[in-house]
Amino acid sequence: MDLTTIWFIAIAVLFTGYFILEGFDFGVGMLLPVLGREERERRALINTIGPVWDGNEVWVITAGGAMFAAFPHWYASLFSGFYLLLFAILVGLIVRGTAFEYRGKGDTDRWRRNWDRCLIAGSAVPAFCWGVVVANLVRGVPLDANFDYTGSIWGLLNGYALLGGLTTLLLFATHGAYFLHLRTTGDLAERARATGLRLGAATAVPALAFLVWTQAAHGNWTTLVLIVLAVMALLAGLALDYTGRGGWAFAATALTIGLASAALFCALWPNVLPSTSDAANSLTHENAAATQKTLGIMTWAAVIFLPLILLYQGWTYWVFRQRVIVERIPVA
Repeated sequence: MDLTTIWFIAIAVLFTGYFILEGFDFGVGMLLPVLGREERERRALINTIGPVWDGNEVWVITAGGAMFAAFPHWYASLFSGFYLLLFAILVGLIVRGTAFEYRGKGDTDRWRRNWDRCLIAGSAVPAFCWGVVVANLVRGVPLDANFDYTGSIWGLLNGYALLGGLTTLLLFATHGAYFLHLRTTGDLAERARATGLRLGAATAVPALAFLVWTQAAHGNWTTLVLIVLAVMALLAGLALDYTGRGGWAFAATALTIGLASAALFCALWPNVLPSTSDAANSLTHENAAATQKTLGIMTWAAVIFLPLILLYQGWTYWVFRQRVIVERIPVA
């Protein structure tokens, strides 16, 4: 296996890890007005992700840095052509991070409500836009001979991409509900379970449509297997949530996201950004790659530092593994 293949797989793994981990973060943020009936419950919801949300974002930063170093042409074409979508994601993440930090700085209900709206929007916008971005990666965009994007923002808002955005929006919300069922207790956990059941049922239709469309238009035998397994995992999550097994339901949606993401990257391979105007203008893992020396240095750096990062993040999750109990949160 050559280094370009290794780094394509590495970037796919980084984005997949990001979608799994940040996905439940987004879900919790979107469900804040649904499950948080009073201030202590809303604080409990935020506390479930408070210690880990910023660490989860390290995955996408690392993925972007790896793409820039390993596939500079891919990075340049993607970030220039998808500029407005990625800018919307960035603004959403900034607003969301600010809301986490400033929500508790004021004492009035109005102050908290305003920051809650920022948290909700800052979770929903990236959750939707990431689906649009990844769907367009698989579908392809118009590129010229210099690998420059020649379309418009409206070209990125096609039916397939919008369906992808709806799928990630609902799937991440479901993932967040299962996470809250796992991490809270009592009435709040039961409401999270019921909400997850409704969201899971609502997610199944667009998710199935999107995955079938992906297989029909861009798939192969590998993607077919991954898509079938992803659908089975999604349905298993519904059944497990129905029976009250929050931890296993959460694991099932994590597996759903992982398998679906793997299917999309397999559908993309060996391209990294297909051209819909002329197939000869497509960016592949070969013509978009950096030099072998650069890839070799990156590989050694990854071998040294990646295990340390994984150990640190795993330790963080272990330390904050206890359930959040609403009754133990002080009254504001």
